[in-house]
Amino acid sequence: MGTDLHAPLGQNRPAVRRRTRKVSLAVVAVALAATVILGLSIYAMQGDDALKQAASDASAMPKPKQVQSPAGNDPDAAAQQTAGMSRVNPTSGARIERTLTDDGSIVTKYTPGTRDGGGPVLIDAQRIGQDPRMAAQPNEALLEDSPYGRLPIVGPDGFRPMDQYARSWSGARGTRIAIVVGGLGLSQTGTQRAIQQLPPAVTLAFAASGNSLQRWMQEARRSGHEILIQVPFEPFDYPANDPGPGTLLTQTPPKENLGRLHEAMGRITNYTGIMNYLGGRYLSDAGALEPVLRDIAKRGLLFLDDGTSAQSKTETIAKAIELPHAFGNLVLDGQLQKEAILKKLDELERIAGRKGTAVGIASAFDESVDAIRQWAEEASQRGIEIVGISALANESTGP
Repeated sequence: MGTDLHAPLGQNRPAVRRRTRKVSLAVVAVALAATVILGLSIYAMQGDDALKQAASDASAMPKPKQVQSPAGNDPDAAAQQTAGMSRVNPTSGARIERTLTDDGSIVTKYTPGTRDGGGPVLIDAQRIGQDPRMAAQPNEALLEDSPYGRLPIVGPDGFRPMDQYARSWSGARGTRIAIVVGGLGLSQTGTQRAIQQLPPAVTLAFAASGNSLQRWMQEARRSGHEILIQVPFEPFDYPANDPGPGTLLTQTPPKENLGRLHEAMGRITNYTGIMNYLGGRYLSDAGALEPVLRDIAKRGLLFLDDGTSAQSKTETIAKAIELPHAFGNLVLDGQLQKEAILKKLDELERIAGRKGTAVGIASAFDESVDAIRQWAEEASQRGIEIVGISALANESTGP
């Protein structure tokens, strides 16, 4: 058995170890551990509440709007879909910068950019004039089909061909001169030279009996010219002086004269009005003239009287029926020499200086084209604005 049973009581026994200190340390350790655990539990409970509160606050904050882009990552399309933002004009050339702010909202910044002219074209038929890239194309709303071709009409909203095809101008009330060069379409080389070399502000009048008029009309419009149709009217010395096929005659019934007018009108489109070729006798006959001018007015066009007939009734009738009209102040190339034409242009400028406006009439001769081109370059430096004839309609009152 064990030796301790035979040993004297209290002798030769191993010393008894004192556990008090060790027990105290363990208790302290346990207490500290419990304290730490309790502290961590309280912190965790508070952390859960804080996280819940933070989540609640976050849910109450405004969220960024989701932008649906129908065109992939196109910023223009995205900007157009963002609520509260104005639509981006696809032809504006604007640069778009979009920023997501701290509160989740989107700020879009637009800054102007340059255009290369190759973008899409928006056609707005409710403005004066046309985009130059579309100037050779007619506004379909301003045309009607007829046995004579497609004729100009006033649109359903009152918009006129005169407005649609007018050449725009500055709007300034300084000295303004319109120069109208007629006879285009009769000579192929002369027509091409006039279109290419005359300043775009010069108005071109196409002879109704000319050739390849549709082709020349398109080229002239793309070059920036306002255009007219030149219709032959009966002169005093008819038939010795015959203006050609389709001439409107005083002794012809009004219905037939209107048919001849419509035949001339149907040759091309995109013109602002009608100009007479000769016609001293016809323009002085109010009975023959009035039905023709009424038809022109009804179709939203202007009428240009070249001013060669002192007996013309154009102004009286035009005012009575509210037809936009203008009159030539000078024929510039009665003497077919460049220096003589330049002197006539200087005289036209003096008339415009007195009256504020003036209209010069010429034909598409080489000498006329050369003189007008030279004079126009110098006149612009003197503050003279050359405008399309539509800008002076109703304002020119003769010599």
